[in-house]
Amino acid sequence: MDALHEWHEFYFMLGSSSAALVALLFVAISIGVGFYTDRNIAATRTFVSPVVIHFTTILFVAAIALTPDHAAPLSIPALGVIGIAGCCVSLVTTSHVFDFRTQGEITRFDHFAYGLLPAMAYVGFTASAILLWTRWVWAPELLAVSVLMLLLVNIRNAWDLMLSVVRRQGRRETEKRKKAN
Repeated sequence: MDALHEWHEFYFMLGSSSAALVALLFVAISIGVGFYTDRNIAATRTFVSPVVIHFTTILFVAAIALTPDHAAPLSIPALGVIGIAGCCVSLVTTSHVFDFRTQGEITRFDHFAYGLLPAMAYVGFTASAILLWTRWVWAPELLAVSVLMLLLVNIRNAWDLMLSVVRRQGRRETEKRKKAN
């Protein structure tokens, strides 16, 4: 864990960014609350919940990386547990994204962005935990790449979610105008 102290600014920046993005996502979802109907509950669970989980995970990993040395024996196993749990979340999300493919709004890249790429990042977390434990010299870099990949993919996913809300809201407004005429 001593090797991660050299990455202080990196994890401080990623943790702060992730916290801000979670807050913005909550605000955006609150504004678009009329969009979420009973019909869209499954979509919300499939697409919104994992993004919040991934951003929160980044914040948690940043906190682990910034933890003083006295917590190192617990920090490395925590990274491994995060990696395994994240893989499970990502694989479940991937299977749910396949269910939404029949609705025509899901692209092939969505399968990667919502499920497979985050799963790869979580595999990186798990591998980093093992390699940090064995004091492999490149373990901090692997963890950094994994966290950065998860952040970038979820920035894309958050943007995709907001565009989806805007498109659906636009369709609803168009339908309302047609009915009024």
